[in-house]
Parts: sequence; structure tokens; C-alpha cells
Amino acid sequence: MKNDNLYQLDGRMPLLQAVPFGLQHVLAMFVSNITPIIILANVVGLSPALSAVLIQNCMVIAGIGTLVQLYPIWRIGSRLPIVMGISFTFLSLNIAIATSQGMGVLMGAVIVGGIVEGMLGLFAKYWIKLVPHLVAATVVTAIGFSLLPIGANSFAGGVGAEDFGSLQNWIVGSFTLLVCLGFQVFAKGFFRSLSVLFGLIAGYILAVCMGMVSFAGIENVGIVSLPKPLPFKPEFEIGAVLSMIAIFMVSATETIGDTSALCNGALKRNPHKEEMGASISCDGFVSSIAGLFGCTPITSFSQNVGLAAMSGVVNRFAIATGACIMILGGIFPAVGMVLTTIPQAVLGGCSIMMFGSIMFAGFGMMSRCGFSNRNMIIVSLSLSIGLGFTQASGMFTIFPQIFRTIFAENCVAVVFLLAVVLNLILPSDKEGVKGIDR
Repeated sequence: MKNDNLYQLDGRMPLLQAVPFGLQHVLAMFVSNITPIIILANVVGLSPALSAVLIQNCMVIAGIGTLVQLYPIWRIGSRLPIVMGISFTFLSLNIAIATSQGMGVLMGAVIVGGIVEGMLGLFAKYWIKLVPHLVAATVVTAIGFSLLPIGANSFAGGVGAEDFGSLQNWIVGSFTLLVCLGFQVFAKGFFRSLSVLFGLIAGYILAVCMGMVSFAGIENVGIVSLPKPLPFKPEFEIGAVLSMIAIFMVSATETIGDTSALCNGALKRNPHKEEMGASISCDGFVSSIAGLFGCTPITSFSQNVGLAAMSGVVNRFAIATGACIMILGGIFPAVGMVLTTIPQAVLGGCSIMMFGSIMFAGFGMMSRCGFSNRNMIIVSLSLSIGLGFTQASGMFTIFPQIFRTIFAENCVAVVFLLAVVLNLILPSDKEGVKGIDR
């Protein structure tokens, strides 16, 4: 085998040589993939056993989604080296729906919303121009802002915890964050891409030493267990469904950005419209399958896009071995049970860095769009109204319940809608157009 095959989509290579590169992608996204469901399970108050089942299911779904992206089914999947995982984008809405209406309503919304996004992906060529780079950049920035309170609450021990804000949570959260920061600043290459994982491991070890971790119940877990479908009976509530569809539209803009970044960075070419639509379709339809297994929506992972661009490794077979590793990991329930013992303060120390990086990515996308007067109006008005009004959610009481469900506490949906509308109605200016084209 020639080493050049690593840098070709369809280069042939032996399994033993492919596995390390697939494992690298799994390690780069593993923590981010399971953290949203762990945070959701803790906030909702699910039992450790059920939480472990959901983590197990999420690992399997992430592996399946990645395989579909790599080896498409009809027009579902881009045939690009995109790694899929549980999305942070939906986390704030997931928590709002699950805590107020239950996990069944959340799963029903995920199933319907995924189908809608999947269908939109199949017809992306008719609408993709409505979501230019500036709109995507504004939305990504809003997502980062919306997740910051979640990270802070986890850092302090989790909402409702008896030891919320305690000294031990401050120590563990701060230590975890410092380890993440140290690897991000001083490590290079592969080790830098694993800074969050190293922080989590270090923080977990410290938490064990401080007596914050209980392993009760792990000894009773079976060795192998297949994923369990329908852990929650789906229920369909119109307000929750509409809210979820709105965030799926936001997720589609992120997928557009990830697909563009992958093609330009790793493959050294512009993406095709067909690839864009196929990526979005995979996001949507696999997310609907995720809902049947009690999981929240999945999407492309930006950190893996960055890893592909940095290493140049785009071989589909190599990355597919990583997807298979995720699936195999998901059928061993002891793995999920151990992961549920991770203290909230450890997750918070990791999450703060991840959430901040989402904001930074949005700022970087904005800078590439240019700083024209038109762009300033779109970004500043969308963010100020979206972030500001939803912090004073009581001002929405004059509106119907469905409107309040979608917008009152969902800043990302408000920002997305305003950015799209403003981009459509504001007249173009030469500076703004030049900034977007650049």
C-alpha cells in the first residue's frame, strides 16, 4: 500500500493500517458526542441505568450516521469524510422541552424535525442560496452564547445539586479546565486535538480521589447488550415540533459550513450542491432514527473537519473503521454506565472550553464575510434582539402559546429567523457583497 492512499477518498489500505486513523477521529469527538446526552439526562433527572442506555444508543447512532455519510444510501449521505455525532446545537431546546413536557414529547419533535430537514436536503438546490455564509456565522455565534449558562451550571455541580457551587466543584471544574487549556496551548498535532479528552480524564481522576464518584451498580451490568429502541414513547406536540424544526434549520446551516470547510480545507476544492444537500439529508433522516432510540439529533462534527484539514487524511475506509469502533463501543453497556459516573463539574470544565470555541468559530466566519454596513446591521440586530429579548422572556406573554414555545426562550431560533429575513430585505451594497464573496 502506498501512503498516498490515506490522502485519497477511495484509496485502498489494509485494515490494521486504517484502524489507528479511524480511532483518532473517534477520540477527537468522543467526549463531545456523549456530553449533550449526559447533560440532558442529569438535568431531566433520568436514572443512571437509563442514562447508560441512552449513551450506548448515541454511540451506535453516531457510528451509523458516519457510515451513511461515507457510503450513501441513495441521495442520503455526501460520500465525504464527515464524522457525525450528537449535536450541542439542540441542547438548550432539548432541555426546555424535556423538563417542561417530557422526554416523549422531545423524541416526537426530533423524529418529525429530522424528517423535515431530510426532505429539505433532498431539495437543497432550490433554497440553499437563502442561507449565505453571514447568516450561518450569526447563528453559530448565537449558539455559543446560548450554551454558556449550561456550561457554567455544570461547572458548579449541576442545576439543583445539593453541593451546587461548593469548593470541591470549583476545584475539580477549575482543574479540568486548566488541563484542557494546557493541552490546547502547549501540545501539538494529535495531542492538541485531544485536549478536551485529556482534561476529562484528569478531572475524573481527581474527582475519584476526592470521593466524588460512585461505582455502585456497575458490577451488575451485563457484558454485551444491543441498543434498545423506543426507551420513550414518542408524543407529538405542535409547539415542540415547530421549535425543533426551527433548530433543525439552524443545524442545516452548520452542516453547510462544515461541508464547505471540509471540501476547501482537506480536499482543496469547492463543494458541489449535491454534496451539500446529501449532507443535510443524512443529518435529518439519521436524526429521526436517533429519536426512535431516545437520542437527540446528530450532525457533522466541526472538530473532525478540522482534524481532516490538519492531517490531510480523507480516506473513507480509514474513517469508516472509526465509525465501526463507535458502534462496537456502544454494545458494551459497562462503558455507558462508567461514563454516567462523570461528575458535572468535570463536564462543566470541559464544556466551557467547547462552548467558547463555538463562539470563536462564529466570529471567524463573520470576519470572512467582511464588515460592511449591511453586514453590521444584520449581525448586530439579529444578535441583540435574539439574545436580549429572550433574556426578558416575560415580554412575550402577549403572543400565542405556540409563538412563545418557539421563540420566548430560544434565542437561536430568533437569531436565525431575523438573520434570514434581514438578509432578504436589506438592499445590497458593494462592500457587503465583496465581503461575502471573498
